[in-house]
Amino acid sequence: MTGEHTFPRLLLQHAQLRPSRPAFREKDLGIWQTWSWAEVNREVRALACGLAAQGFRRGMNLAIVGDNRPRLYWAMAAAQCLGGIPVPLYQDAPVEDMRYVLENAEIEFAVVEDQEQVDKLLEIRQQYPRLQHISYDDERGMRHYRQPELMSYSRLQEIGREYDTQHPDFFLGEIGRGQPDDIAIMLYTSGTTGKPKGVCMTHRAIIDRAFAGAEMEKLSDQDTILSYLPMAWVGDNLFSYAQGMATGFTVNCPESGETVMTDMREIGPTYYFAPPRIFENMLTSVMIRMEDVGSIKRSMFHYFMGVAKRVGPAMLDGKSVGLGDSLLYGLGNILVYAPLRNVLGLSRIRVGYTAGEAIGPDLFSFYRSIGINLKQLYGSTETCVFVCIQQDGQVKSDTVGPPTAGVQLKIGDTGEVLIKTPGLFQCYYKRPDATAEAFDSEGWFLTGDAGFFDQDGHLKIIDRAKDVGKMADGAMFAPKYIENKLKFFPFIKEAVAFGNQREQCTVFINIDIEAVGNWAERRGIAYSGYTDLAAQPAVYDLIANCVETVNADLAHDALLAGSQVHRMLILHKELDPDDDEMTRTRKVRRGFIESKYAVLIDALYSGKASQYIETQVKFEDGRRGSISADLKIRDVKTFNANQRAA
Repeated sequence: MTGEHTFPRLLLQHAQLRPSRPAFREKDLGIWQTWSWAEVNREVRALACGLAAQGFRRGMNLAIVGDNRPRLYWAMAAAQCLGGIPVPLYQDAPVEDMRYVLENAEIEFAVVEDQEQVDKLLEIRQQYPRLQHISYDDERGMRHYRQPELMSYSRLQEIGREYDTQHPDFFLGEIGRGQPDDIAIMLYTSGTTGKPKGVCMTHRAIIDRAFAGAEMEKLSDQDTILSYLPMAWVGDNLFSYAQGMATGFTVNCPESGETVMTDMREIGPTYYFAPPRIFENMLTSVMIRMEDVGSIKRSMFHYFMGVAKRVGPAMLDGKSVGLGDSLLYGLGNILVYAPLRNVLGLSRIRVGYTAGEAIGPDLFSFYRSIGINLKQLYGSTETCVFVCIQQDGQVKSDTVGPPTAGVQLKIGDTGEVLIKTPGLFQCYYKRPDATAEAFDSEGWFLTGDAGFFDQDGHLKIIDRAKDVGKMADGAMFAPKYIENKLKFFPFIKEAVAFGNQREQCTVFINIDIEAVGNWAERRGIAYSGYTDLAAQPAVYDLIANCVETVNADLAHDALLAGSQVHRMLILHKELDPDDDEMTRTRKVRRGFIESKYAVLIDALYSGKASQYIETQVKFEDGRRGSISADLKIRDVKTFNANQRAA
């Protein structure tokens, strides 16, 4: 039974049942290194004993900071073997954000990737001296560091092997003391509305959801996944770590963030997960490449993509489409779809998921049309992700599917989605007030999402409940829905819509510097950087055309026809987590943006043709500066209900 497992027991089980099967791979200096389950068990044992020798004990929290690395995943397992709680942090977080989590989680021990993270923690330690032990995996650049709190990962394992020899029963004894209802991990929320909260998840909850998803998709130790998303995010914890432990499949770590696409093509994962922004970026790269090919290839691409859009999703669901269309699609597969899947590294995908935020229907349909079994799922950190999943043959672009096994859902009186699930979190760390507020009087978890069930029992998420509003005339205003439709265009990286209780809907736009830069260069448009490019009249024409296309589409939606965009501006800077405008998972902090850019919002609604603004920014090295610009504001065309674009 899955209910009696803990992650350390699963690790021992794999070491016994499939000792020689590949458990982890990592690309280092261009070469893939592989560790079997038996080797991983030995590595984790040495590290756990090393931590114990340093004084790490049951109930303590272990900070883990860095890119996806096998040794960092093993540090999670080592902490769990000792009854401790791993606390992964976002590796790109600035020092102040890290310090908050370290202090809140009462961290004394940390395992980090490299010199960059060591430097951050040493700086934090000046204000948080409770941090006593820092171990680092990558020893490059660490030769002259002499701080007594530092120790290399390899040296910590050496100490662990000595400790294991002296206490041969210690490791298995500690695993035996662990219980399914012990806290397995603490993951911090993205903090869209305030300080992040530590979400405490038990072994039982995570493992239940890991097995539920694995059984539905028939995952086995023959599957393989590329782990490239932040370890501090619940998605990576579930898909890479928990399901790897549940099924015994292979977890592959890329060499770096810049080599992910190349590494994907080499590995050919069979199981894949990415938030919508990753799929948006992939599509943008495809469209940029197609703009640079000859006219014959470009025409062929667009023709067969038309065929794919018309019949591809139906064929993927096993439905009949007619002989002619079937033959055309087969030819398109040879000439376009298969090469495209190969370029994207998705040739071997059996099932792919997207979640984290709503994905635009057009973007979703694009991937399914070229034969990629992409499905949407729904969940949150507090529910361990697997709440709803689309089932094969029942995939819709505008829903997240029916509830998974063991999950109960209902829609509250205000339209909020309420949940009961075996994967529910135990509490927010040191926040009994927030924990109590997360549930209603009957024990239903309050998701904060607005949604409804369609006629087939599939859940449809509209937006965050607090963000769904009404236009002044009473029409629904769902900003995320509008923003996702805009972000389908490769030229638009981010959008923020406004309109609640107003006469009209307006938007801020962030252009995609790579896509728009490529477009501008091919037209001989010179520019000096993002701010200059964003202000070009031709770029405004390009983006206005994208917005008007979305308006024409919204005109056919009875619920949202009244929230077409009337005015737009292109921001002079990219929205950035370092400037607190977005979370580390790239979710817009709406309240912060509305406050920071209030002068621009006022200009949009007061009829101005332009507005000067000077904005403070934070650079990666911690320095601060400012960017100023006189932003143009553009009126865009809207359409009567059911009116098509000319």
